[in-house]
Amino acid sequence: MSFRMGHTVPETALMVVFGIFVWTLLEYSLHRFLFHIKTKSYWGNTAHYLLHGCHHKHPMDGLRLVFPPAATAVLCIPFWNLLKLFSTPSTTPALFGGGLLGYVMYDVTHYYLHHGQPSSEVPKNLKKYHLNHHFRIQNKGFGITSALWDRVFGTLPQTKAAEKMK
Repeated sequence: MSFRMGHTVPETALMVVFGIFVWTLLEYSLHRFLFHIKTKSYWGNTAHYLLHGCHHKHPMDGLRLVFPPAATAVLCIPFWNLLKLFSTPSTTPALFGGGLLGYVMYDVTHYYLHHGQPSSEVPKNLKKYHLNHHFRIQNKGFGITSALWDRVFGTLPQTKAAEKMK
């Protein structure tokens, strides 16, 4: 769509890549500040458990690994409108598409980290890194698809898996 609105294919591809990059920051931020929020009230605890706590309590349950598609579709509307505030009409579709692609890549990666059997070095280290967050150090290692933002914001755990991610 963006290239139909005057952008070249390489420009559109760059906007999609930027949308994926922005998603990685959103993925980290949501996981760190929303999914691991400290709650004290009954309703706060209940909401937290339903949102993310049940995933930590049952990390290998395949039904608790991805956000429900219908809820994702509903949340796309405010994200689209928010993106429209910060971008131009011709860049919004490519940026949104990149963010959505980043989200799908995150969901697939997250599922694979819990249930896949990686044979190559990078996925093996990413799986160890993520499972370390679940089973050893839950207040660090908030990145799912990479350790980039954990490095940037100082939440990289000191483990062998994290050392290999550097």
